[in-house]
Amino acid sequence: MPFELDTEHEDFRASCRAFTDRAVRPLVDAAERDGRFPDALWTELGGAGLLGLVTPEEHGGSGGGALAVAVLAEELARASGGIAVTALVSAYMAAPHLVRHGSPAQQERWLGPLAAGEAVAAIAVTEPGTGSDVARISTRARRADGGWTLDGRKMFITNAELADVLVVAARTGESGRSGVTLFLVERDTPGLSTGNPLPKMGWHSSDTREVVLDGVAVAEDAVVGQVDRGFYQIMDGFQLERIALAAMGVGHAAECLGLARAHAGDRTAFGAPLTHLQTVRHRLATMEIELEAARLLTHQAAARLDAGHPEAARSVARAKYLGAVAANRIVDEAVQLFGGAGFVEESPVARHYRDARILRIGGGTDEIQLEILTRDLAP
Repeated sequence: MPFELDTEHEDFRASCRAFTDRAVRPLVDAAERDGRFPDALWTELGGAGLLGLVTPEEHGGSGGGALAVAVLAEELARASGGIAVTALVSAYMAAPHLVRHGSPAQQERWLGPLAAGEAVAAIAVTEPGTGSDVARISTRARRADGGWTLDGRKMFITNAELADVLVVAARTGESGRSGVTLFLVERDTPGLSTGNPLPKMGWHSSDTREVVLDGVAVAEDAVVGQVDRGFYQIMDGFQLERIALAAMGVGHAAECLGLARAHAGDRTAFGAPLTHLQTVRHRLATMEIELEAARLLTHQAAARLDAGHPEAARSVARAKYLGAVAANRIVDEAVQLFGGAGFVEESPVARHYRDARILRIGGGTDEIQLEILTRDLAP
């Protein structure tokens, strides 16, 4: 694998950066203050082709791959983690289940509108008592009247209130991996409700809530993929999700490194710029090394996922781990270099500090990634 992006992906990076600078950055402060994703941004993202990178061309997408998603995620996160994750959840964490496992009717109904930004999707797997242990979800789906009835609660669901359609994981069989099924549940389905917005440390501009399913009736054709195979479909979907989250970490880190470099060159202490201090220069160099390592691992993982490489899952786990951990180290160093100014809420590095922390939890914790990499060592 080359160590640099090819011309096509470099051009795409430039396009994503230009879009982010023009259409996203001016909206960040208001979105953070209001705690809401800017509604008009959906169709702008869709019109720019940024919500259909893995959607087949016949459904309005570009039929691209994980590397393009990684490039987009990095650029969006440089501006805002909350805005980035809102778009990424709909387009690259929920919609891909329809791309890979949806019926022709489901794909026809949803993929075009999702790629165009005319509809929003969410994925509802996590529960109040079940996070990383997906095989132990308790939300239940029972056969009834030619379809299914869903009962249960989901927690920490991004886009819960915004979503026109939710991909919901529910138990259809006995406990364990082989008894989970995915269902499509449309907004306004009787029995479906959401809680109040959850106050969060970061991602202030993203919508996160509890989802309650109380006797939600869906037809047989709401099943996504195969009955009792949902666990494996979720594990498959995690690969692209983790690429996107790792790349978000790279974006937070890249933005903060740039801010820290500029600040260190402008700020004077003891009669000279901070960059005259060896300890500051070395700190910036270390941040750069960690950033480049995380970016290379993320790009390698994305390329391997696109190529169907046999080591793709391990590469994704390495990228997810380092992308999150390195981002947290780098943004923390940026806050330190900014001093008191970095601790003020209005400071961009303070926002990135808050936003980056969830990356070590969401989409598979650090511990889950390390477990993936060491399972062969277990007795």
